[in-house]
Amino acid sequence: MRLGINGTGLVQQASVQAVIDHARQSAEDGFAHYWLAEHPTGGFDAITVLALVGAQVPDIELGTAIVPTFRRHPMALAGQALTAANSLGGRFTLGIGLSHEPMMAQLGIAFDRPIRHLREYLNVLMPLLSDGEVDFSGELFRSSGRFFQPPEKPVEVLVAALGPQALAVAGRLAQGTTLAWVGPKTVKEHIVPTISDAAAAAGASAPRILATLPVCVTSEPSKVRESIGRGLSMYGKLPSYRAMFEREGVEGPADLAIVGSAAEVEDGIAALAVAGVTDFAPSEYCLGTEQRLDTRAVLKTLIQKE
Repeated sequence: MRLGINGTGLVQQASVQAVIDHARQSAEDGFAHYWLAEHPTGGFDAITVLALVGAQVPDIELGTAIVPTFRRHPMALAGQALTAANSLGGRFTLGIGLSHEPMMAQLGIAFDRPIRHLREYLNVLMPLLSDGEVDFSGELFRSSGRFFQPPEKPVEVLVAALGPQALAVAGRLAQGTTLAWVGPKTVKEHIVPTISDAAAAAGASAPRILATLPVCVTSEPSKVRESIGRGLSMYGKLPSYRAMFEREGVEGPADLAIVGSAAEVEDGIAALAVAGVTDFAPSEYCLGTEQRLDTRAVLKTLIQKE
C-alpha cells in the first residue's frame, strides 16, 4: 500500500501558496501522492491549484479527490484535466464523484438519476482522456468532438463510489475508486469485491482503491475524537456515508478516525492495507503542533517500511 497525504483540510483557507507549501513538504518527506478536494460551493478550483503546485513541486503524484461532476460538462472537465496532465508531465490523476444532493441543491442543480448520470458522464469523459475524441449519444449526454491533440498518456480516473451500483460503474469504466469515511471491514467485505468483480467482468485491470481517513497520533484520543465528531458531524447525516457507517458498525466519523498512540495508528493503517486499500492518503487531523509533528513522524516511518 502506497502512502500519500490528503490536503483537503487546507481548502477552506483558499490559499494556493498554503497548498504548495503543504505538498512540497509532503514530497520532501517521501510521500507518493497528494490529493485535494473541491467543494461544490467553495470557489477554489482543485485542478488549477494542483497544476500550480506541480510547477513548483516535482516527483509526486497529484490528484483530485474529488471534483463534483454535476456542475461540469464531461467534455469541459476532460479538457481541463488534460491541460493539467500536460503541465504535470503525466503525474496527474483525476478523482471525480457525484457529491451529495444537499450540496447540489445549493447550486440549484437537481440530483436526478445519479447512477445514469455517472455512467453516461464516464462514457463521454474516458474516451477523451485516453484518445482525445468522443462520439456518444445517451439520455443525459450527447457529445461528439475531437480535441486538438490526442493525449500523450491517458489520464487515470478514480470514481468516488460507495453503493453497489456506483462501484459497478467505476469498476467497468474507470481505473478505481476513491473512498472517504470507509473503514477496513467495509473495504474488505463490500468495496473490494464489488468493484473488483465489475472490473474483472469488463476485462479491466485490478482497480486502484484510494482511501482517506483522519489520522492523529496523540495521548488525548478522546479529545481529538470529540473534535472530529463536533466539526465533521455533517458527514454522518449524508445517506451515502450513513450506509457505510452502518456497514462498519460505527456511529459516525469520530469512530472511523485513526487516532491514538503511534502503535495504534500504525495498526489502524495496516488494517486498511490488509482489507485491500492500495493507496492511503490520510488527512492529518491534529489539534496542535506536537500532534502534527508526532503524526507526520509516524507516517514517515511507515513509508520507510513500504
